Amino acid sequence: MNKTNIAVMISGSGTNLQALIDKIHNKDTGGNIELVISNNENAYGLVRARNSGIRTVVINKNQYDSALRYEETLVEILEKAEINLIVLAGYLAFVPDKILEIYENRIISIHPSLIPSFCGRGFYGERVHQAAIHRGVKISGATVHFVNKIVDGGPIIIQKCVNVDFNDTAESLQKKVLEIEHEILPLAVKFFIENRIRVIDGRVKVIGRRQ
Repeated sequence: MNKTNIAVMISGSGTNLQALIDKIHNKDTGGNIELVISNNENAYGLVRARNSGIRTVVINKNQYDSALRYEETLVEILEKAEINLIVLAGYLAFVPDKILEIYENRIISIHPSLIPSFCGRGFYGERVHQAAIHRGVKISGATVHFVNKIVDGGPIIIQKCVNVDFNDTAESLQKKVLEIEHEILPLAVKFFIENRIRVIDGRVKVIGRRQ
């Protein structure tokens, strides 16, 4: 099995990155995290990466005089590292269209709700959980999906739910959901590495897994 080179893109603490390091990186899975990219030089996830010997890059569109130059530089970084799969793990910036085209169905993201609930522009981080609590839903969860030009609109790979108790707060719900994020994101990456994911008419079928 050919090795899958992975780039993980982060903006913050990197707990999902750590889950990928613990379960995927150098674990005889056939995949290695070659690169961690952040738009935030103070992201603690960069420390996690360096502690595991993973190369890091900080790149922000504000560093460049044009969106095109930023896009070209990011493409160059990914291609030089021979990246096969990009994982957005708490990456709070838009991915350039050129990247979406080159890596079609090779960019995976994690969202802290059961898409299509509480997703799209403006729904990120604790805002998602605040909206779920305010609406009074009884079940929430997390979704791993492919990334396309529609925010949180790509084909869904895996979802898992948690119960929302009446006394839950946005903070306590976030902790519940984060636990399952750490479970299903590495699992989706594992399925990708094993070439078990098929996108058929905008829907995902995982070979050998009950749908």
